Amino acid sequence: MSLAADQLIDRRRIRRSRAVWRAATILLALTGALLWLGRGVLNRAEGPYVARLAVEGFIGDDRKLIEAIDGLAKEDRAKALLVAIDSPGGSVGGGEALHGALVRLGKRKPVVAVMRGTAASAAYMAAVGTERIWARDSTVTGSIGVLLQTLDSSELLARLGVRGEALVSGPLKAQPNPFQPLSPEGRAALQGVIMDLYDQFVAMVVEGRKLPEAKVRALADGRVFTGRQALAVGLIDAIGGEREAREWLATQKNIPDSLPLQEVRTRNTVDRWLRSTWQGLIETLVTEGLRVDRLAGLWQLSR
Repeated sequence: MSLAADQLIDRRRIRRSRAVWRAATILLALTGALLWLGRGVLNRAEGPYVARLAVEGFIGDDRKLIEAIDGLAKEDRAKALLVAIDSPGGSVGGGEALHGALVRLGKRKPVVAVMRGTAASAAYMAAVGTERIWARDSTVTGSIGVLLQTLDSSELLARLGVRGEALVSGPLKAQPNPFQPLSPEGRAALQGVIMDLYDQFVAMVVEGRKLPEAKVRALADGRVFTGRQALAVGLIDAIGGEREAREWLATQKNIPDSLPLQEVRTRNTVDRWLRSTWQGLIETLVTEGLRVDRLAGLWQLSR
């Protein structure tokens, strides 16, 4: 009976081991294929081109992205940058960094923006750093403003008999704090921070769109606009997409629309995919190994 059970455990261990290593082999093959394909995608084509930067999803402070944009200023074959935006926004710092990089590049070569489905908040902040903006009729844009949200769970915790404590160096250090309501002084301090960030955002729109500050502030109450509405109030320049942007670059900047588009890539997506894949593989190997060893150990204890 003991020998049969040991053999059963060994067979299970072998099957698990084979399954794990089979999965590892498949992942290795996929990784190699991805890197091989990536060589062709990431290598730049010969001759002049128009760079295309896709800004999608949450806009954070991405150092590699900023470095890639700054690098285009030194790339003679890159004749212009087309920024294709489809993002609901992001952090103030991320939008500011992207806006600044586009403004810097715009001093060296043409930079234009094309808004797709959504280009709001930090995404619009980035767009106003370009020379000209296109949007679809139905694009959702605007949302000029700054938001800070917090949670006050003090009443719920009190009903549960839970009380939060914080040792702070000053009365505003723990503001906001989800364990207690904002104090009047904390609210005033945070509102001051929000308004300073808001003023910075407004200044970017005033500078980028060449609009009077009073008009921008009237529009910058957090509301969103469709592309048609944004055009009517001067937040964008024209209705259109990448084709219209290429035509404008050809007629106004003498950059032929026959030039190929070259995607600006920072390898961030590949890096994240590889990192998460291998981390998952390692965790699987460790987990499966512990599971088999635990099974064998329990059997030994029960003998």
